[in-house]
Amino acid sequence: MTPRRSFFRSVLGLAAGSVALSNLARGQQAAANRQANSGLAVPVMTPDIDDLPFTIDGGVKVFHLTAEPVKQTVVPGRTFDLWGFNGSAPGPTIQATEGDRIRIVFDNHLPEPTGIHWHGLELPIEMDGVPGVSQNLIMPGRRFVYEFDLRQNGTFFYHSHMAMQEMVGMLGGFIIHPKTAYAPRADKDYLLQLQEYAVLPNSAIPNSMKMEFNWLTLNGKAGPASTPLVVKQGDRVRVRIVNLGMDHHPVHLHGFTFWETGREGARQPEAIWPRGNTTLVGVAQARDIEFIADRAGDWMLHCHLPHHMMNQMSSNVGPMTRPPITKSMDALEENVTQAPLFPQDAYMESPAMAMDKAVEKPETYGLPPGWSGFVGGMMTLVRVMPSEQYQKILDLKSKQRAQGLPEDRAKEDRAK
Repeated sequence: MTPRRSFFRSVLGLAAGSVALSNLARGQQAAANRQANSGLAVPVMTPDIDDLPFTIDGGVKVFHLTAEPVKQTVVPGRTFDLWGFNGSAPGPTIQATEGDRIRIVFDNHLPEPTGIHWHGLELPIEMDGVPGVSQNLIMPGRRFVYEFDLRQNGTFFYHSHMAMQEMVGMLGGFIIHPKTAYAPRADKDYLLQLQEYAVLPNSAIPNSMKMEFNWLTLNGKAGPASTPLVVKQGDRVRVRIVNLGMDHHPVHLHGFTFWETGREGARQPEAIWPRGNTTLVGVAQARDIEFIADRAGDWMLHCHLPHHMMNQMSSNVGPMTRPPITKSMDALEENVTQAPLFPQDAYMESPAMAMDKAVEKPETYGLPPGWSGFVGGMMTLVRVMPSEQYQKILDLKSKQRAQGLPEDRAKEDRAK
């Protein structure tokens, strides 16, 4: 085991308690985020990820961002040891407005030096976050303060500029709202962040050197654990998609033709908005798509690469079999059993893969039994609902938030 990997394991063990957030604490943070962003006309929602709250100091918006080891559950039963920010991977979404001056107080709680790059932002060179070039390395336990004016608007993101750190989770969204709202106005605005990991079944640590990936995530969750996007029939919906990984992803929306209204760095002139149902989001790119949700239904939104719609799909080590000890080799074909300690946990789409109860939440209310067996990998649902059904989901979310229910209690109440 390399010293880096050994150190990584030991720090993860020490940090596990400090980075775990209780349900109550996460609820309080979410409430603070909503209040902090209440001035935004249409705040961007990042399913399964919190916003980063801020304070005001002399007209400057002040954010506190901490890089640290995190434990991220991507689907029930699979928790990875990743590196992220403020307890999650991806880290919390930063939202601000064009013209703001912002200050980001950054603390490095990783066992390695790092630096944070503000991807696509036009800012002074000393704030660009490239260790060894535009700034010194931020050593473990040290702090660096980034401060700059926001001169743009659009969909951006932040990430470590140490390449292998990027491949173990270090990404976060950075949304800059325009001074004047975009037209036409969106009723719902979502952010989805694409990541990929190579994790063997008997490990929880991604191999950051691999070029083949078996776990594909949206906002840190693989389907069916990714939270569906819930919208009311008739809404105009904007979905912002950010990709930080090693693969390009052709993201496809069922049932609708959308406009591609933005790319990394800027909203595009309406005259050149292309129409389509699939947009290719390249590595280190962002795409904004918009559509009118005029037809009710549960519509898939996913990367269309076949293996990216499954969990634990990899040819690193294939399934291995052997005959039972009491049988002869002649009986192999009739009495095949799987060899222990070898990868056997591929999640193929089928009724056998359903885990409806394990991923139950307000946003999944009303889905057909067994739905979760057919939603895997870099995949989620866009649920377009008539007003009455949409309000039911809102009521369930409000009840869960108000009561601060643990997940199992919340499931029982929804079942009633």
